[in-house]
Amino acid sequence: MIPFLDIHKINARFHDEFQSEFDVILNTSRFILGNKLKQFEDDYAKYCGTKYCIGTGNGLDALTLILKGYIATGRLQEGDKVIVPSTTFIATILSVIYAGLEPVFIDANSNTFNISIEEIKTHFSKDVKAIITVHLYGQLADMNAINTFCKTYNILCIEDAAQAHGAINESNVKAGNLGDAAAFSFYPSKNLGALGDGGAITTNDEELYNILLKLRNYGSDKKYHHKIIGYNSRLDEMQASFLSVKLKYLDADNEKRRLIAKRYLLEVENAKIKLPYYNGSKDHVFYAFVIQVDDREMFIEYLNKHNIGNLIHYPIPPHQQEALKKYNGLSLPITEQIHKTVVSLPISPVMIDDDVTKVIKILNAY
Repeated sequence: MIPFLDIHKINARFHDEFQSEFDVILNTSRFILGNKLKQFEDDYAKYCGTKYCIGTGNGLDALTLILKGYIATGRLQEGDKVIVPSTTFIATILSVIYAGLEPVFIDANSNTFNISIEEIKTHFSKDVKAIITVHLYGQLADMNAINTFCKTYNILCIEDAAQAHGAINESNVKAGNLGDAAAFSFYPSKNLGALGDGGAITTNDEELYNILLKLRNYGSDKKYHHKIIGYNSRLDEMQASFLSVKLKYLDADNEKRRLIAKRYLLEVENAKIKLPYYNGSKDHVFYAFVIQVDDREMFIEYLNKHNIGNLIHYPIPPHQQEALKKYNGLSLPITEQIHKTVVSLPISPVMIDDDVTKVIKILNAY
């Protein structure tokens, strides 16, 4: 069996370093808002090229707190509209709803599956005050065009970078430093994954940073003194320390993912399988390698029969989810077609060449 993602094998590489970090934290007994978190925040801000990083409880909280933070600073007001991609995990949409804002769904670019600048221009109105871009599957959105648009209309550009740790644009700028603020998830399956839930915000906005420090900690910057209505969303010391260990290896792991992706793209030759767009640069870190097939149920049955792990990112788009009935009537044809046909193949930094070869052989024989 070739697993879709062998998380145990990924993390086993760091066993001794994890053990050392665990012992330090156990002995100091500082588990919340301590030196390990501060060290990771400093390291990750430096890695992304931003002035600030704020650890949070998870990626959804990171994105929600950005929006709440901008409401607190006056850049947003409850009821404002936020353009969002329709091809994404539901967390992107939930953050907007939790913040008391109104999502405006935009159909996808049929080539990259990311948010379409043409659709943004078509659906923009004076009530739109922000755009959330998702770097889907680890591939950067068209940030040059989106940033230019946002500056023209003086609206916020927020990155949902939950799948794009370490992605780099043509100007050598990383995900997390391509908008006004960015949200990351450290869910265990991510390219930079914790051993539990975790998230972070990166930004160069000092006012937002100071608000976020309070928002994530009950609205407090001094114990038992609460200046604003806040939340409890803090990246804990243990996860921060584990992430600091793994951060040192992130670029090498991303490069291994790219090498596997390049083999798939070069060696898979089957007219029934549509391969993803990739320009060969470092703007994609392949959190997922996503193909399209017309008869997905039959194809997955074929993969399972040959012991090839697989997953669907994602079977139902957010606007068609039962939880978001308000938006069920929207027509987003490109997004809907994507969600009906996508299948994710095994890809990870611990995947061996023989397994890649086997996957390719099975795909070509389909």
